Amino acid sequence: MHEANPWLPLVARIRPNGLPTVNNASSPSESGCVAGPHMVEPSLVQDDGTTILGFKMKGSWLFSIAIAAIFISSTVWVLTKPHLPFSADDPRLTPGDAERGRLVFAAGDCGSCHASPGQPDRLRLGGDLALASPYGTFRTPNISPDRQAGIGSWSVADLANALAAGVSPAKKHYYPVFPYASYTGMKIDDIRDLYAFLRTLEPVADHPQPHDIALLFRIRRFVGLWKFLFFNEGRSEGMLNGDPLHDRGAYLVEVVGHCAECHSSRNVFGAIEPITRFAGGVSSEGVGFNPNITPGGIGSWSENDITMMLRSGKTPDHGYVGWSMADVVRNTAELTEADRIAVARYLKSLPPRPTAHP
Repeated sequence: MHEANPWLPLVARIRPNGLPTVNNASSPSESGCVAGPHMVEPSLVQDDGTTILGFKMKGSWLFSIAIAAIFISSTVWVLTKPHLPFSADDPRLTPGDAERGRLVFAAGDCGSCHASPGQPDRLRLGGDLALASPYGTFRTPNISPDRQAGIGSWSVADLANALAAGVSPAKKHYYPVFPYASYTGMKIDDIRDLYAFLRTLEPVADHPQPHDIALLFRIRRFVGLWKFLFFNEGRSEGMLNGDPLHDRGAYLVEVVGHCAECHSSRNVFGAIEPITRFAGGVSSEGVGFNPNITPGGIGSWSENDITMMLRSGKTPDHGYVGWSMADVVRNTAELTEADRIAVARYLKSLPPRPTAHP
């Protein structure tokens, strides 16, 4: 007489075709290791009440979630990948004119951010100006022709990719504190000319301090996501009306001069809030509030008043501009009178907006 084996209900059998079965036999004669007529079909319900089908369904859901996560991650990775619109052999990037590039340099206020702080030479482009933000403090780079500390090793295509796409020669995203969201609309001729002018300047061997920003924001790939949400490569926000002077002003204000970058407020992601465009914003240097330059803020100023301010810094109330605008005026004073009038005309055409507040 054989003693019943309490483990037999849990014994899994392997069929000759490789499929498992659970044997619910209670007699030794049905517990052999050779498949036979007493072998039963696999049960979907086990002794503890759980179901094999439920396990399979749960596993299927986990597999589906994993596949979806991989797909989403891959899509985001592709969408946020740095894009280089210009190559070294691009036929559009012919040699530029340095004298015209000097005017582009002035219109773009390049010296205001990239000149070494604490010294008077606006063409000593060692960088290191501190730019405050909710994410930490950024430092402007050296854009002198020095090959180690600056951009002396850059090609004109490298400069074009930086300005138009916000991507470095190392194929990394630049932080949008560099106003490529405006520069992206620059004409190829102006980029070529600016490059030619920068090559004429004295190299500066100074290395700017590193950015002092939160660890999370040091992941450059996140900038690619920011670009996907807020950056329109090659597009200008300028409103054209067919008047050559007005349309020239649109290009100078919206693109090269990037006026909205300072005179607007930003959302939690650091992108310009459209309803505050030109209506004022916190200074990028962390001191003061840049004024509303729509007719809602300077509506009493005439076209001539604005032109005079851009030439001399003098305001209609017999005062003078201060803070960082005084440095901007040193640049706009170098423009042609026609370009200053163009800027004034475009500013007068902007829709009036109430002053934004931080």
